[in-house]
Amino acid sequence: MKNREFIDILSREGRLFADAVEQADPSAPVPTCPDWTVRDLALHLGAVHRWAADMVREARAEPVPPSRPAGLADEALGPWLREGHGLLVEALESAPDDLTCWTFMPAPSSLAFWTRRQAHETAVHRVDAESALGAPLSPGSSSTTELAVQELAAEFAADGVDELLCGFYPRRGTPDGFAADPRTVLVRATDVDGAVWAVFLGDPARAERVTEPPPAPDCVYEGTAEDLYLTLWNRRPLSDLGITGEVSVAHRWREVFRP
Repeated sequence: MKNREFIDILSREGRLFADAVEQADPSAPVPTCPDWTVRDLALHLGAVHRWAADMVREARAEPVPPSRPAGLADEALGPWLREGHGLLVEALESAPDDLTCWTFMPAPSSLAFWTRRQAHETAVHRVDAESALGAPLSPGSSSTTELAVQELAAEFAADGVDELLCGFYPRRGTPDGFAADPRTVLVRATDVDGAVWAVFLGDPARAERVTEPPPAPDCVYEGTAEDLYLTLWNRRPLSDLGITGEVSVAHRWREVFRP
């Protein structure tokens, strides 16, 4: 996907996130983030948006921690979110193609890293915010509300799976318990051509997008790109996927890998 596509998705997802926050009770729990309220979620993403905007706009060579505002009133959350989101979109749109600044995962360029990362950061948390309104996340689940979580485009969701598996997963190191008992997992999106990954649960932890799957994976995950994306990000239960082979491997990996 191109930088412009990620920026467009970031723009849409940020607006939807702010919409959901403004509709929700700030003290309401976020089902997909059990330790957070809506206010916690809003402060987190709003701070991240401003932090990322500063990284890009100032072309920072070293990171500084995000900072949350002190004493922000609940009724000010929505306007504050929209302002910070706008600053981020503007920073990315105006950044030069040859931008050089700090990043924390390999990418074709600094700009490619930040457009991609912020689009996915915002999309996942938008799903979180909508879940706090009672919108069902699982396919076929019922709700007493008329809400539904907005769907993610299949190509974008597949890219998010790629970022998670090939970017975040190796950074976490060998999953606990797998160094002495390595396993191989095959992850396949059923609605995107070529969206297949081989994941090595062992030392070193690694994953790659493949054209030929490993001959005998211990466990296979299959589902739509969106289902894989939200399940691997721990927003949906494993039961939402088709998992074959040693299903216990999937449960063990989920217990120890928290992206």
